[in-house]
Amino acid sequence: MGNLCSKSSNEPDHFAAPGRPLGSASATGPSSAPVPQKIAKNSPGRTLGGDSSSPDDARSAAAQAAEARAAAANKPGGKLSSQLSAQRKQTQNQLLNAGSEQERRARDADQSARTQAYN
Repeated sequence: MGNLCSKSSNEPDHFAAPGRPLGSASATGPSSAPVPQKIAKNSPGRTLGGDSSSPDDARSAAAQAAEARAAAANKPGGKLSSQLSAQRKQTQNQLLNAGSEQERRARDADQSARTQAYN
């Protein structure tokens, strides 16, 4: 409670002193960055990828890109890709049976380990 009323450690109140009359403030305006000069160019813009502006060239480029994507999609993958495609071909029952078979094997291995530890 003592520090609530103390004046020794408090900062001075900005509104305790009388203020200034209007117009007595300094005349400096807000400092801002200079506005960049506008560059006037009379040339048309270029399209991305080169200077060719013919629609036939754009069509052929799009066709080549589509062929490249199709060739990359049909490219045979590695070991993981083949495993994934084989798993996608399985039905849900086959997937469930494979998972339960793995669980059975794990239980059998645990049971045999317990039996060996007991003997």
